[in-house]
Amino acid sequence: MSNASSNASSNASSTRSSGTAGAGSPSFAALGVPADLVAILARDGITSPTPIQAATLPDSLAGRDVLGRGRTGSGKTFAFLLPLVARLVESSLPATAKRPRALVLAPTRELVNQIHEALKPLAKAAGLTTQTVFGGVGQNPQVAGLRRGTDIVLACPGRLEDLISQGHCQLGSIEVTVLDEADHMADLGFLPGVRRILEKTPVESQRLLFSATLDNAIDVLVKRFLRNPVTHSADSAQSPVAKMDHHVLHLSREQRVPVLVDLASAPGRTVVFTRTKHGAKALARQLNKNGVPAVELHGNLSQNARVRNMDAFHAGQASTLVATDIAARGIHVDDVALVVHADPPAEHKAYLHRSGRTARAGAAGTVITLMTAEQVRDVRDLTRAAGIKPTITKVDTISHPILTTLAPGERVLVPGGLGVSTPEPAPRGSGGSGGGSGRSGGRGAGGAGGGTRRRRGGGTSSGGSGSSSQGGGQGGQGRGRGQGSGAAKPAGGPGGRSGAARRTGGSGQGGSSHSAASFSGRRG
Repeated sequence: MSNASSNASSNASSTRSSGTAGAGSPSFAALGVPADLVAILARDGITSPTPIQAATLPDSLAGRDVLGRGRTGSGKTFAFLLPLVARLVESSLPATAKRPRALVLAPTRELVNQIHEALKPLAKAAGLTTQTVFGGVGQNPQVAGLRRGTDIVLACPGRLEDLISQGHCQLGSIEVTVLDEADHMADLGFLPGVRRILEKTPVESQRLLFSATLDNAIDVLVKRFLRNPVTHSADSAQSPVAKMDHHVLHLSREQRVPVLVDLASAPGRTVVFTRTKHGAKALARQLNKNGVPAVELHGNLSQNARVRNMDAFHAGQASTLVATDIAARGIHVDDVALVVHADPPAEHKAYLHRSGRTARAGAAGTVITLMTAEQVRDVRDLTRAAGIKPTITKVDTISHPILTTLAPGERVLVPGGLGVSTPEPAPRGSGGSGGGSGRSGGRGAGGAGGGTRRRRGGGTSSGGSGSSSQGGGQGGQGRGRGQGSGAAKPAGGPGGRSGAARRTGGSGQGGSSHSAASFSGRRG
C-alpha cells in the first residue's frame, strides 16, 4: 500500500478532506469493490454508491486509515463493511481460537445487531464467520463462538473488555478495526474503554472511524490511533436532510398525548422519542391504552425484550416505537415517515440523530417537535444549533388541520393497542370504504376492517367505545405524505386529505392528563 498521497501533504496531521460526492458517482465495481460483493448488493437492490461510500471506498479498499463523516442514514455501514470483508478475503489468513481478524465497535446492542444483519450476506459470500458480543445476554454463547475461531467480531466496548479480561478474546491478530458512531460512544462515556481496546490491536492494522460529527473528543482518538488518515466528509457537521420536513407544534401539556395519539394512529410507522426510560415506558403504555399499537425501546429492557419489540415494529404488529436518545442510533427501519420528539432533546446532535430515523437513503420524511410554552426558548436554541428553520404551528385542538397535513390518512385505533389478541370488529358507519393513503410501512393492526375503530367528528374515549363512520378496511397500506385518496371526505373536514377520520377537541381522550413530567421525570 502506498502512502504517497498522504506523505505529499505537509500538514502535521497528514489528513486530507474530501467534499460531498456529487451525482453520477462511479459504480461499486469502478470503486474497486469485488464482483461477488457487488452481486450481493445488487441482489438487495443496492446498485449505486451513496456519497459517503463513493468518497471513502477507494481509500479504505486500498488499506488506508479513513475518517468518515456522514449524517445518519447516509450509508456509512456499507462504507466500512465492504472494505472490511474485501481486505480479509485478500489476506486469506485463517481464523484461530480467541483471535478474531477484524473488529467492529458500536455503542449499542441495537446498532451491533443492525450492522450484523447487513454483514451476514457479505460474510457468507466471502466464507467468513462472525460473532456478536454485547451485554444484556449470557456470555457463554459468545465465549463459545470466540473459542471456535471467528473472523469478524461485532461488539459493544463493555462486554468485549469483560471477555478480554477473562482471557476469552485476544486482539493481537486484528487486521481491520472499525469504530461506528464514534461521536455517540463519546457521548455515552465509552471512549476510555475504546482507547484500551484499540491499544490491544496491532499498530500496523487498518482503522476506519465513522461518525456523524467529528468533534474534539473524536479528534483525540484520531491523533492517537489513526496513521496518516484520509478524512472524507459527505455532509457538513450539522446536516439536516434536504427531503426532511421539520415542524414544531406549540401546544399545552394537556394536548400532548391526544396529539400523539392522533399522529400515531395514521397509517404507517412512527418513531416517538422521549428523554428518559421512564418516559418511554409511560408513553408507550398511554398510546396502547388509547388504541395505538406501540412498543418501547430503552436501556431498562432485557435483550430479549428489545429484540421482541423491534421485531414487532419491523413486522408492523406495532405501528409506533417509543424510544430514548440512547436507542436512537441503533434504530434502522425502512419507511419510517414520521419522527416525533415528544420531549425536545437536550442538544442539537441528539435532534439530528433522532430525526435521522426518517428520510433515510434519499427517502422523504417528516419530523415533528412538540413544544410547550416553557420550552419555547430551548426549542428555538435547539433548532438554530441544528441548522434548521422549522415551521411552527400553534395547536389548541386535535382537529387542527396541520395534523392531517403532517400525517395524512385515515386514523385507525385498535382497542387495547398491541395487547389485544382478538381485535374488536369495527362498527358500521356511513361513508365509503377506506381508501389507500400513501405513507409507506403499513399498519400491522387489522386487515379488512377487523379490529379497528375509525374516528370522525365528535371525539372518542380510550378503550373499546367510540362511534365509527368508516366501513371497510384499511390494513397494511402505506402512507406517502400528502397522498391518500379513494374514500369520502368527512363533511366539513379539513381539505387535502381524503378518507381521514377526525376527532374534534381533546375531550374523551384517556391520556389527556398525561403531563410533561410524565415523559421526562427521571433521567434515563
